[in-house]
Amino acid sequence: MVKFSDLQIKVKEENTTFNFNGKTVQVKSYIPIRDKYDLIMITLQKSKEDGLYNPIKVDIFFHLHLVYMYTDIEFSDEDRANEEILYDKLVNSGFMRAFLNKMNEEEYDLLFSYLQSLIKDNMKYRNSAAAIIQSLIQDLPANAEAARQIVDSFDPSKYQEVIKFAEAANGGRPIPGMRANLQVLDDGK
Repeated sequence: MVKFSDLQIKVKEENTTFNFNGKTVQVKSYIPIRDKYDLIMITLQKSKEDGLYNPIKVDIFFHLHLVYMYTDIEFSDEDRANEEILYDKLVNSGFMRAFLNKMNEEEYDLLFSYLQSLIKDNMKYRNSAAAIIQSLIQDLPANAEAARQIVDSFDPSKYQEVIKFAEAANGGRPIPGMRANLQVLDDGK
């Protein structure tokens, strides 16, 4: 039996560099799996809008986080304050193309594959019965409380005023169904 420590396995660090505007930029050939996971999850989190993944934001945040994590560039909080503008600057200046040309192609393909796979799986789950049931269970207590507060604060006399206003706006003619709704609400109290 061989001990793992006897194998003397080390992570290869074959970093490359490129010059941009007179500055040498170092590009890592590999980052740890934990960092890869973080890159993908941050991209997903920042690009989700109303339960869907905005493909433009996926592109922006995936590529920005590649630059953040695979280069030795130090970005200030001010630099990162508006990431869409930062992305535009990196793309428009030609920096992003120069960086991607130096990035390890297998790393890029692996990360992009992880990202696409998770987007597909998340969307499939989002539309599944299990996700809908889970959402209902999570939202039920808050929705039930809100409904209870609406019922507790309901004032039939105010609804009666709304009916009178609607009928006046309708030329003094009754609005079909409104008085029936008031009767149902009065009976429920």
